[in-house]
Amino acid sequence: MARNILILGASYGSLLATKLLMAGHNVTLVCRKKTAELINRDGTEVRIKLRDEAVHRAIFSRDLPGKLDAATPADVDLSRYDLVGLAMQEPQYTNHTIRVLMIKIAAAKLPCLSIMNMPPLPYLKRIPALADMDLEEAYTNAQVWERFEPGLVSLCSPDPQAFRPPEEAANVLHVGLPTNFKAAAFADEKHNKLLRELEADIDAVKLDGHDVPVKLKVFDSLFVPLAKWSMLLTGNYRCITPNEPQSIRDAVHGDLKLSQAIYDHVDGIARRLGAEAQDQVPFAKYAKAAESLLKPSSAARAVASGAPFIERVDLLVKLISHQLGAPSAEIDRTVEIVDQKLNEKIVAGGSGAV
Repeated sequence: MARNILILGASYGSLLATKLLMAGHNVTLVCRKKTAELINRDGTEVRIKLRDEAVHRAIFSRDLPGKLDAATPADVDLSRYDLVGLAMQEPQYTNHTIRVLMIKIAAAKLPCLSIMNMPPLPYLKRIPALADMDLEEAYTNAQVWERFEPGLVSLCSPDPQAFRPPEEAANVLHVGLPTNFKAAAFADEKHNKLLRELEADIDAVKLDGHDVPVKLKVFDSLFVPLAKWSMLLTGNYRCITPNEPQSIRDAVHGDLKLSQAIYDHVDGIARRLGAEAQDQVPFAKYAKAAESLLKPSSAARAVASGAPFIERVDLLVKLISHQLGAPSAEIDRTVEIVDQKLNEKIVAGGSGAV
């Protein structure tokens, strides 16, 4: 049965959308008016490399069995949808029209699957050790999340690396590392049945007889998506330096011993919260993947281009580690550098704080 999925965010969200469309489901992407007009006219293009193929395949939404459309936040009719995907950067949820839509989504009690690096606050409240921690400081505007029932919000680790090529139109996405989306289960079995149905449908998709990477994998553990925190703190946020941004590969492999120490510390924090070893990704596997990540992280690129706000998983992990009584000088230093670079942009008046 074709499901109707609403995804907030047309850039990274188009990757999950394409996988759902290939499986025969229908997707609406929520985005700006100009982007919505472009997608409604031309569809989307996602470039992805299949296993053992040397070049990327271009997958066009208009060629797929599912139906795709795009809408502005004000034009969304929530009664149509079975599931909401949250694929915008966390600071974007402070936009007025997005906040109004989020209030409506919370009131409609639709299950929400986040594919942000920054976990929504209601999701963290599902983890007993975090339920009463003071973590709001890490969010651009924590009030965005206050109406959501924790059990209706789940988190999907956005492990696939993808970016919008700067020379291309806004409906094109290039997948650099085609790994899997790893989703934690919802509180309600009815919503988990839907997730597992989507998982099976995406898994069955073939392209010219070939398997298509980037699967949706569903786990009972709430801690599987937290494995991304070790990667983000070891690589992505350390791409932000006092000077020019560096690649993820250089951030990780510039000092492999230090990188492993940071990675192990964040893994240890997750275990203090309740994670098991099988919920986590071994450092060696991450370090191997990082060898092919030759660009700075999206966070580093955003800071370099003058963004006054980015997702602050670095600050979130710092707040958690301090409240657990297990601080890390290296993580504190990373947070200090990110704070300093963001402050430079605001003081210089580049983009201005909003």
